[in-house]
Amino acid sequence: MTAIIVLVIIVIVVIAWFIGIYNKLVTLKNRLKNAFAQIDVQLKRRYDLIPNLVETAKSYMEHERETLEAVIQARNQAQQAEQKAADQPDDPEAMQNLMGAEQTLTGSLGKLFALSENYPDLKANQNMMQLTEELSSTENKIAFARQAFNDAVMNYNTYREQFPNMIFAGGFGFSPAQQFKIESEEEREAPKVSF
Repeated sequence: MTAIIVLVIIVIVVIAWFIGIYNKLVTLKNRLKNAFAQIDVQLKRRYDLIPNLVETAKSYMEHERETLEAVIQARNQAQQAEQKAADQPDDPEAMQNLMGAEQTLTGSLGKLFALSENYPDLKANQNMMQLTEELSSTENKIAFARQAFNDAVMNYNTYREQFPNMIFAGGFGFSPAQQFKIESEEEREAPKVSF
């Protein structure tokens, strides 16, 4: 009789332990998703600012149509990649696609701002100055949100990879998450927005 009671207690402890591991993985995954939602908000704000920026520049930069179109195309691709990543922020492939699209967008914006230096009237335009100030502020917010997301990913991945959690994480469907890394040196720098 005592052996049965001890066996039942051991089974209950093991089940509680599994439940604890599962619940902690769920908690960390939800924190990761929430952290990405903060990036998502700032990226959407950035994507909304870009068409206004291009429209303002368009009237001054008539001969730079290819650059303006490249910015809009890069923005649209980044927005599509962001929507896929928002659906599955713990999907490494979706995050990789988003990082590539963001790198392309940052490069396009850099070219736009570099070319705008040749247009003094554009630099003096009040609307352009306000949009670039908002974009600069948004870039800073994205950087902070990215840091919080990467911290959440690190906590999730660390817990997921610890023994014995790693044994059960795969069985529960908890795959490793991808950090939102900056791949190139030029993306490490926010676009220069000096007007």
